[in-house]
Amino acid sequence: MTERRVIVSGSTFEEEIGYARAVIDGDWVHVSGTTGFDYATMTISDDVVEQAEQCLRNVESALAEAGCSFADVVRVRYLVPDREDFQPCWPALRRCFGDIRPAATMLVCGLADSRMKIEIEVYARRSAAPRPVPA
Repeated sequence: MTERRVIVSGSTFEEEIGYARAVIDGDWVHVSGTTGFDYATMTISDDVVEQAEQCLRNVESALAEAGCSFADVVRVRYLVPDREDFQPCWPALRRCFGDIRPAATMLVCGLADSRMKIEIEVYARRSAAPRPVPA
């Protein structure tokens, strides 16, 4: 039987809507669309670059809990309500994905909360080599 496990971040959205931050399905890790909210405090910056950086911290946390990292990401999807907000985020995105070069798509669309300026979703594949699991 293939391993299937859910990862939750503590976001109130997960509980209210009924989803997990990530799902591990065998070697695959599917990280839900992740916003710039600090899920511990449920606060969000007005600045799109700060939101992108928080998104990346949230994604990194989910990946780590799944036993993988940005290096394992094979697909990333960026969702932004305002296309002009995407380019200022490029340096932060490049820091995480520039050496990895996952397949990527940017979509301009509405998000669930008007304060959200970017949402990032990733798919990763856990390598066959064992990785240390964070304590």
